[in-house]
Amino acid sequence: MKVLVTGATGFIGANLVRRLLERGDEVRCLIRKPNVCLEGLDVELVTAPLGDRPDEIAALRQAVRGCEGIYHVAGLFDPSPGGDDRMRQIHIFGTRGLLRAAEREGVRRVVICSSSVTVGFGPRSAPGDEDSPIDPAVIYGRTGALREYYNSKLQEEKLSLGWSDLEVVVVNPDYILGPWDVKPTSGQLIVTMAKGWIPLYPRGGKCFQHVRDCADGHILAMDRGEPGRRYLLGNENLSYQEFMGLVAEVVGQRPPIAPVPSVLMRAAGAVGQLVSELDPHRFAGLNAPVLMSMQQQRHRSGDRAHRELGVPQTPIKHAIEEAYAWFRDHGYC
Repeated sequence: MKVLVTGATGFIGANLVRRLLERGDEVRCLIRKPNVCLEGLDVELVTAPLGDRPDEIAALRQAVRGCEGIYHVAGLFDPSPGGDDRMRQIHIFGTRGLLRAAEREGVRRVVICSSSVTVGFGPRSAPGDEDSPIDPAVIYGRTGALREYYNSKLQEEKLSLGWSDLEVVVVNPDYILGPWDVKPTSGQLIVTMAKGWIPLYPRGGKCFQHVRDCADGHILAMDRGEPGRRYLLGNENLSYQEFMGLVAEVVGQRPPIAPVPSVLMRAAGAVGQLVSELDPHRFAGLNAPVLMSMQQQRHRSGDRAHRELGVPQTPIKHAIEEAYAWFRDHGYC
């Protein structure tokens, strides 16, 4: 199968490209500029702006021409100045331009990589799923980068799933871990813990998944997913205490011993808001909704993806081990 992958130089995209090549697909990558993630891989590299102006759609038509499927993985969370516009540009206008190009070039199927932020959550005993409601004003606040990320991702989903002339499937990755996390993103906590002991842990929890299983989830969504349907990609629901305990075991550090008091987290959010106004680039994202999210049990279920698509369920400790080995080998810690 000949496919186009956007976001191929990012964490999930880099792993997806490798899984596609392993199964023998012909892979074309839409990138802004190359990085280490694609070095030495047998892929075709193309550049085109993600947007919906006529000239941008024309360039995207060239990029998708001859492809049977598209994996649209490009996206970003950008709390820095101007980040709201950049998130809307990629998630909304870029997606709309790509879908228009795909439609005009006769592409059969598109998998859209959204985010778990649009999926409701609950305690571990009753985790959220793709149909769980969510109140964004309560969870993400009424303004700010996290709320705009939610808004733009939700609009991307509605736009894509309502596209009548394409078979579109949406996947919603949760907390993903593994190798090729070049920034790093979700693996930052592993890097930080490898460098020294962290005594405190947030009170909340998340749904974790190995990045290889996440990549397979994208491929299985392309092969088997029901058009117009969402699939949460996640496996193990763990508290941050449990997760950080596993990380400590892997990196050879003591586990954290005490929870972060919520009053301290709220105070940190208030201070973060003040300092971000003084230096918005350095302290971007240090606000109450972002920090307080780590105090909540935000558990979700990946049962639909496992049941309907057959997404694997690799123990998350394996993902931590592979992520740590990659970070260590590439000089992060």
